[in-house]
Amino acid sequence: MKRVDQNNFNAVSKNFVKHTGTISKIADGFITISLDGDMNCVACNARAACGVSESNSKEIKIVNTDRSFQLNEGVNVIMQKELGLKAVFWAYIFPFILLFSVLIVASTFLKEWIAGLLSIFVLIPYYLMLHFFNNSFESAFKISILKNQEL
Repeated sequence: MKRVDQNNFNAVSKNFVKHTGTISKIADGFITISLDGDMNCVACNARAACGVSESNSKEIKIVNTDRSFQLNEGVNVIMQKELGLKAVFWAYIFPFILLFSVLIVASTFLKEWIAGLLSIFVLIPYYLMLHFFNNSFESAFKISILKNQEL
């Protein structure tokens, strides 16, 4: 969790995505935040792939380095837009490219149904790899929290 001050956020707010939420759980050095459905999602270019705009509430888990937050406190979760695009790439675009590439290559050597199964099964090790490298992704994708009254 990275702390962003109000002046820094207001000066470069066009480079950030902001979601409002409520702290629903504080335990084991982590804060769980329930994100509310947000009006900012209407104007966002990545809303179709984001997933936050699809439902009324999503939960995210953030490392708690600042102990000043309390349960049921309203907060703003802030992330750089660039990081959102990277997340979409690793979660959706790269797996599609991998699946399609394996399907094309395997269909030249194998029967179509075997190539189809192989291209689907190649995603299992990919998503397992993402799970095992979760800590490196958490350090790369910095998310900041601001108290509601700070904005």
